[in-house]
Amino acid sequence: QVQLVESGGGLVQPGGSLRLSCAASGSVFSFGAMGWYRQAPGKTREYVASITRIGTTNHADFVKGRFTISRDNAKTTIYLQMNSLKPEDTAVYYCHARDLRGEYWGQGTQVAVSS
Repeated sequence: QVQLVESGGGLVQPGGSLRLSCAASGSVFSFGAMGWYRQAPGKTREYVASITRIGTTNHADFVKGRFTISRDNAKTTIYLQMNSLKPEDTAVYYCHARDLRGEYWGQGTQVAVSS
């Protein structure tokens, strides 16, 4: 069993910053990729960013230049540094991982951007 636990969400004003973390635990094998998705009220879940086992990163167009995905040296924790936050970034942010056995999702962490 694999568990993904997100943290770091909260309420922030437009233009502010947050740093999300996702820690993997349990029967953790080498992940092919880990990443972040988000789901805003009334919208479908959408891809935000990902990082492969070799460190290649990718970011959705709507966050390029504002969000940055990274990982720790053990490759079991990923981060999402979010800068210049906009109200439309308000969503539940979910951690995702994939290995040879399947895919895994975290429980999500709420990010609210509001004045």
